[in-house]
Parts: sequence; structure tokens; C-alpha cells
Amino acid sequence: MNDAPMMRAEQPQSYWKMWLILAICAAPVLASYALYFFVRPEGRVNYGDLIEPQRDLPQEPLLSSSGEAKPWSSWRGKWVLVTLADAACGADCAQRLYIMRQVRLTTGRDQDRIERVWVVTDRAQPPAALLDEHPGLRWLYAPPQGAEGLAAAFPAQALPLPEGLGHIFVVDPLGHVMMRFPLTADPNRIKKDITRLLRASRVG
Repeated sequence: MNDAPMMRAEQPQSYWKMWLILAICAAPVLASYALYFFVRPEGRVNYGDLIEPQRDLPQEPLLSSSGEAKPWSSWRGKWVLVTLADAACGADCAQRLYIMRQVRLTTGRDQDRIERVWVVTDRAQPPAALLDEHPGLRWLYAPPQGAEGLAAAFPAQALPLPEGLGHIFVVDPLGHVMMRFPLTADPNRIKKDITRLLRASRVG
């Protein structure tokens, strides 16, 4: 007879525990943003554009060359550098891939905290010689019918769809698209932003 009141009393406690766990998981990333963007010396300005509000990654998974689904959550817990381009990958695309590779390498012992993802926006095969230059690069096809999801997640500066073409984006360890670098990117300034984020973050 007394079991029902006891269960009702325990329910609020379980909710509080759930929210406490979520808060503990999110706190380190939120703290890194606060330290990086608000608690900083006078005159220090981030190079990348903050994406406000932060964007959730698309629900549709990316696809491997064999058609296997690769969800964005595969890189949860990592800082991810993302760029979008067609498979032909012209000079601008090749430069972005180069910058992503070099920025990761120059972080030294922290490079394992960073992943690089190239979203191929058409169905063609990227040149083998180009892929050979970028060991460890994750290249995957955009999902069919996925243009709207990519446009929402990776907004560009005054560019038509597909929205993200031309930029390097940063995805935080919780899966939020939070920063975008300029179209003509300075690799040294990108490195400074990434290094500061890694230093301030206890997650990823």
C-alpha cells in the first residue's frame, strides 16, 4: 500500500540526477568557450567567425564510397575540421585540405584530438593522387536529398547552396557547428584559434 507514494517521491530525484549528469558532461566544453571568448586579454580577438546560434549537425548520415552510412556522431568527443566541395576539388578546395592537414599536424601531441572531414557534394570519385597527400582525411559523400540539412548546419557568407562551400568549419566535441573560417583563410591564425580551443577545453 505504501509503494506508490515512495515511487512518486523517487521520480523527481531521478530527473535531478539525469540533469546533473548532462550538466557535468556539457560543462567542460561550455567552460572552454567562456575562457576563450570572454575571459581573455584586452585586444585578443578570435579569427574565425562564431556561428550564433550554434548549429546541430544534420540527422542524415554521410555515405562512404561503398554506400555505407557514416553518422556524424562517429566523431563525437573530437574537435572536427570540416569542409565541403565537389570531388574535382579545385585549387581553393585543395588549399583548404592542405590547411586542415597542416593545422592538425602543428598541434603536436594534441593532433589526435582533431579529425578532418571532407564532405564530397557530388557522386564522383576524388583524385587518388589528392587523397594520397592527406592520410587520415575522412572523405565521405553528402547524403542524397541532404542539401537542406547541410545548408542549415554549415552556413556560408553570402554564398548560394550548397551553403558550406568555400569555408573550413569547426565542430565541437558535443557535435555543434560553432565556428567558420574566412574564405581566404590564414593558416597561422586558424592554428592560433584551434590551439586556444584545445588548451581551454577538457573535452575532446
